[in-house]
Amino acid sequence: MHIRDILTKEKNCFSFEFFPPKDEKGAGQLFATISELVPLKPSYVSVTYGAGGSTRELTHDLVVRIQRETSLTVVSHLTCVGSTRDEIHAILEKYQASGIENIMALRGDPPAGQSSFIQTPGGFGKAAELVAFIKQHFPAMGIGVAGYPEGHVETPNRLKELDHLKQKVEQGADYICTQLFFDNHDFYDFCERCELAGIKVPVIAGIMPVTSVKGMMRMAELAQGSRLPAKLLRAVSRAQSEAYVENVGVHWAAEQVRDLIHNNVKGIHFYTLNRSKATRRIYESLGVSDSKQLGA
Repeated sequence: MHIRDILTKEKNCFSFEFFPPKDEKGAGQLFATISELVPLKPSYVSVTYGAGGSTRELTHDLVVRIQRETSLTVVSHLTCVGSTRDEIHAILEKYQASGIENIMALRGDPPAGQSSFIQTPGGFGKAAELVAFIKQHFPAMGIGVAGYPEGHVETPNRLKELDHLKQKVEQGADYICTQLFFDNHDFYDFCERCELAGIKVPVIAGIMPVTSVKGMMRMAELAQGSRLPAKLLRAVSRAQSEAYVENVGVHWAAEQVRDLIHNNVKGIHFYTLNRSKATRRIYESLGVSDSKQLGA
């Protein structure tokens, strides 16, 4: 099922993101995680690429396995990094043949050792070009794109940033899924600016609970400078152990989700880091057994 149809059908859409394992042991652990989250009845799950497209084949294998071995709707990430148009066409043909109907189209992060994005000869320079290509050659594919509530580090001009996002939507994107954020006001402001810019597609909120101090610092790096509110930092600083840090992070994320639901946000996307515990605890703190009850 297309994500756009899920978003139309369901009052609240809840989804999980995974990254492909590096070996067979990791694959087994990940499927254990997925099996623990399936009872929460996610609307869909997505699978990422590594930096620079380094896990392209692993991503494909995991997406196809989820498609074949579970009842979950799956979205595969696809980036412009390190791929020519012909290579991307071949990847999309494989997905189409495997019954994959949804793609998250991204420009992608540069590979390790490379400080900035460099367009591959014969490839794409930005996500909007990738969206247009998918729409032209695989019109039956559903397409999601990324949004940045706190801004993109490479586009300090927030007006130009919205122009780039609008281009992706105009080329055929069905919905926007945001980068993680810790202050809902940033998300609401982003949605309002999208509306003012004439962007009408649904916006899904990206949530990642803090589970450790080290993980929090890593989040800030991965999210390209994500803003950590002083209240969250103060609460983490008071925690007397990593277990308490996780409690703080789960509580903070749960309150974010509670507020987002109250304000009728169309979808919430959990960045799971291939673990189920924090996500399950957020559900428990909301007093529900599955995602379909959250909007009740």
